[in-house]
Amino acid sequence: MSAATDTAPITAPANPIGQSVRDSLVIARRNLIRMTRIPEMVLFGVIQPVMFVVLFTYVFGGSMKIGNTTDPDVYKDFLMAGIFAQTVTFATAGSAAGIADDMQKGLVDRFRSLPMARGAVLTGRTVADLVQTAITLLVLAAVALIVGWRTGSADPTSAGEILAGFALLLLLGYAFTWIGALIGLSVRTPEAATSGGIIWLFPVTFISNAFVDSSQMTPWLRHIAEWNPFSATVQACRELFGNPGVVQSDAWPMQHPVWASLIWSVLIIVVFRTLAVRKYRSAAI
Repeated sequence: MSAATDTAPITAPANPIGQSVRDSLVIARRNLIRMTRIPEMVLFGVIQPVMFVVLFTYVFGGSMKIGNTTDPDVYKDFLMAGIFAQTVTFATAGSAAGIADDMQKGLVDRFRSLPMARGAVLTGRTVADLVQTAITLLVLAAVALIVGWRTGSADPTSAGEILAGFALLLLLGYAFTWIGALIGLSVRTPEAATSGGIIWLFPVTFISNAFVDSSQMTPWLRHIAEWNPFSATVQACRELFGNPGVVQSDAWPMQHPVWASLIWSVLIIVVFRTLAVRKYRSAAI
């Protein structure tokens, strides 16, 4: 004789999208709470870009030629869009290190054993990093105003355009955190993730129009800089902020920087989120 046992069938969630959103918000909340318990994470994240603002403004201001002038006030307004963009992209290293740390401690394995959406762990992490980036960007904007940065210094602008510029910056930062997520899942230690998450950002940010006028570069380097996704966002922000240094170029991203910035950021999110979720499903400590 055999005993019959009743078992509850495993069914798919009625609303998988809703479950994915809820699970992602739970993970994001977990990471935000962790952030408040380790305030030095936010503090050090703010100090670095503030140092860049001060150093570039007072060390290089007056020696950089923007258009036909070396006026330090012109360079100050030219510089800030680049500093803002660099700040949001450097959050990539934090994302990579955080995910690698969770992997090393086995936390990701525990999440994978739970009945939750597969991409929720990574989405929640990137959303929490986006909140931290927004806080850093807000503090950085205040510091920029203190050192003399002003919107509308070259062309009139509006509050809506200024907000749109910051929205593009946050979208770019969110896109780059997915690159960091993939790096964090691909290495064995947080130290390797930190190095891997930041070393490639230096050529991306410096071979661009962020800190120098790309029209003064050699032709082959200028071509790379003008098609750099980072440059598109910087160019778009300068237009929206009404700051000097908007480069006149035949390259499509420089002629339509807002659209180019949106397209690049969305493309990066789609590609690297897909790769990161796939890596997450197969990753093992």
